[in-house]
Amino acid sequence: MKIVSIETEIKKIPLKTPFITALRHVENVEFVRVTFTCDDGSVGIGEAPATKAITGEGIEEILESIESVKSILTFHMPSEALKILHSTCQIGSSAKAALDMALHSLIAQSQNLSMYKYFGLDVSIPLQTDITISLNDTQTMVEDAKKAFKDGMWILKIKLGSDIAHAIKVTKEIAKQLPKAQLIIDANQAWHVEDSLRFIDSLKDVKIELIEQPVMAQDLEGLKIITEYSTIPILADEAVFTLEDAQKVVATKSANMLNIKLMKCGGVTKAIEILHFCRENHVKCMLGSMLEGPCSINIALHLAMAYSDVITHIDLDSPLLYEKPSDELEFEFNGCEIRYKV
Repeated sequence: MKIVSIETEIKKIPLKTPFITALRHVENVEFVRVTFTCDDGSVGIGEAPATKAITGEGIEEILESIESVKSILTFHMPSEALKILHSTCQIGSSAKAALDMALHSLIAQSQNLSMYKYFGLDVSIPLQTDITISLNDTQTMVEDAKKAFKDGMWILKIKLGSDIAHAIKVTKEIAKQLPKAQLIIDANQAWHVEDSLRFIDSLKDVKIELIEQPVMAQDLEGLKIITEYSTIPILADEAVFTLEDAQKVVATKSANMLNIKLMKCGGVTKAIEILHFCRENHVKCMLGSMLEGPCSINIALHLAMAYSDVITHIDLDSPLLYEKPSDELEFEFNGCEIRYKV
């Protein structure tokens, strides 16, 4: 099995409603799909979304990165190409993730294994994802949360912005209206340390599952102050791209948990390295995502099943946000519940 062609195309999936965070406002999932074809007819697919605000890569950057390494990866076996990708190719993390997942798919096919078995799991298991409640005015966010809960989505990831008074108000109101919901707070780096401590103090009587990346990614000292102060677990997201980042956050005790995303770390290969480190150090993780296409969500879910001892929270809700269901998903979404279909 040798790679004979690598092709790219731009894909776009409309969302039901705009996706709004402290960092961005988008109305479509826009991503690059890369397709590897081998001489035996095997096909491997990878995807990378445009997330310039986070990884620095838009569609053009991803396309340029993939184009720059095509000749290096072609005419190799997938396992050889995977080694070359991570040892030689100096490209953006999202572009690398797309190439990486396509190559892992091909290797799994060559072994006649489904992806979760390729990752070491014998039998598929059910999973649960959160659902994003986009940043908006208080009333809109409360109504969006109530609708999601009514539709069976009881794990709510609430996106908040720099207005800490609004953050406190909307969180209290959602908690009051939906006392049985599980609340995950995501500030996307929008707060200062003082804001974060004020939020924590104001929500002492509210059950919150965790707070994600309250301060700027580079402010590990501030993140550590919040983590030491808080009775609510603190999750590092934008502060952790690489294994080295994860090691630094854990060594400095700057956060309680880590959010691993394929697009941040450079694909499955690097995600597994971080997961093994977290397993060895008894650190729990969220497996997150950007707004992504169905193929990258598929492989992330297979990974989540295989590492369920380390991955205690899943943020892979993109398919729930699509305007229309995707027939490329290997999983069935029923509210927060996810099951493997095949």
